[in-house]
Amino acid sequence: MTPPATAADRVAHFSRKLDFETDPSDVGAALETQERFVLIDSRGDAAWNQGHAAGAVHMPTADISARAGNEIALDMPVVVYCWGPGCNGGTKAALEFARLGYEVREMIGGFEYWAREGYPVADSNGPVIREKDPLTAPVSAISCDC
Repeated sequence: MTPPATAADRVAHFSRKLDFETDPSDVGAALETQERFVLIDSRGDAAWNQGHAAGAVHMPTADISARAGNEIALDMPVVVYCWGPGCNGGTKAALEFARLGYEVREMIGGFEYWAREGYPVADSNGPVIREKDPLTAPVSAISCDC
C-alpha cells in the first residue's frame, strides 16, 4: 500500500496545480487589470461563432502548431479554454502550447463556466448579454472571494 501523502506533498501538489490551471474568475480579473497574457479559445468554428469569451483569440487546437509562433510572442503567457469541465480540449490545447515552449495555463470550467459566471461573451453577431447562474457565481457580488 502507498504511504499517505505528507503535508509537504500536499502543499507541493496544490502549488503545482495552480501553476498549470486558472479559473474564469481569475482570468476575468486579469483581463480587467490588463495583465499581460492572451486568452485562447481552442474550439472549432461552429463553437466560436455560437459564443466565446469576449477578448479571446480563436485558435483551434489543430491550428496551434502552425499559427502560434506567427501570432503570439514566445514570451507571452497563454491561457487556453475549450467547452467545459466535461471536455479535455483545453488540456490538449495547453499541451500544444507547452510543446512549443509557451508558459501556458488551462482555464478550468472552460467556456461553460465563463458564460455561467456572467463574464463577457460574444458570438458571430457581437456581444451577448447573459445573467449569472446562481449555482456557479454569487449574483450580487463581483467574485466568490475564493
